Amino acid sequence: MLPAHHSHRFSLADVLSSLFASVRHEDNALDLRPVDRAVVVVADGLGVAALRARSGHARSLMRMLLDDTAPTTIGSGFPTTTAAALATLTTGHNPGEHGIVGYTAFDAAHDRVVNQLTGWDDLMPPERWQLEQTLFERSVADGVPAFVVGAARYADSGFTRAVLRGAEFRASPSIEGRFEVARDILDANDRALVYLYVPELDQVSHRHGWESEQWIARLEELDSAVRMFSAGLREGEGALLTADHGVLDVPAGSHVHFDEIPGLLDGIRHVAGEPRCLQLHWDPDADEALRARTLAAWQASESARSWVVTREEAVAAGWFGPVVKPEVLPRIGDVLVAARDGIAYYDTRTATASARAMVGQHGSVSSAETEIPLLRMGDYAAS
Repeated sequence: MLPAHHSHRFSLADVLSSLFASVRHEDNALDLRPVDRAVVVVADGLGVAALRARSGHARSLMRMLLDDTAPTTIGSGFPTTTAAALATLTTGHNPGEHGIVGYTAFDAAHDRVVNQLTGWDDLMPPERWQLEQTLFERSVADGVPAFVVGAARYADSGFTRAVLRGAEFRASPSIEGRFEVARDILDANDRALVYLYVPELDQVSHRHGWESEQWIARLEELDSAVRMFSAGLREGEGALLTADHGVLDVPAGSHVHFDEIPGLLDGIRHVAGEPRCLQLHWDPDADEALRARTLAAWQASESARSWVVTREEAVAAGWFGPVVKPEVLPRIGDVLVAARDGIAYYDTRTATASARAMVGQHGSVSSAETEIPLLRMGDYAAS
């Protein structure tokens, strides 16, 4: 049986949309109290499993996680990768609607695979590729200023234009500094919707793994900043902390070199997705018999450790949400290979040394990847 799309009561699609409604003093999915100024903190890569395993280094976060007055965990959605997850958060729509379906995705109009974080160009304008209005655009149109607080290098990126458009960008190089900027925004505005991005945990986990001392140091830094920020929230202010996905460590010995397994690339023109969730696209010249043989080869080789499904099966199972727009459908792989064991797939002909050195991984549907925190502060803590 395929894993269900909705493994939790709430998902990232509910988070910023609920904050937006809260600032409008409207009912919302998360039952947040009405506030005038709201903040969502996104700790990239902070899964609940890793947080619990390092609970002694994050006492403030754990205190919130153990609060039994409201749900404190949600699902990240599919695939568990930053590009897709943040688009879901900031639009309130699933990948089948907003159109960012993986770390890399197939651009059918130009017969290429494009990195959805860094590969934007004139052939794929971010404002048109990401198909939904952002909640920041809606907020500003409604008269509520919207702000993004992040590292300066993201201010003018294509990905920012795709998923954060509508918000005013404010920069700070440090975790602590970003929380200080957010506090300044709240002080300067009667009403505000604020998104604060913390990429450091994810960056360190990719290089060293979440079980490393370096990851713990970043977790402690985040915990301290959250504690101080939360204590300073005032009446009419609420904040949530969540993540885009979780993480698990995959040693080099658990890499699967799929290009070295006979039959797996027959009739395949493009490989998109990420190491824990491949999205394979057929060569248009591959006939049905060849496609059937290649699919059978993948199932025979990998079904014991991964879900090997067709696009039609994934869409029917709701992996990309209950609705998949016609223009999004070609972006999804004809065949998807989603790891269920602690493995990662690499094509040794094309994978860079830096990619193969990555320790912390995500992209598939294990609980370590999908279960993320939803921690409440300020007026939201009493919701």
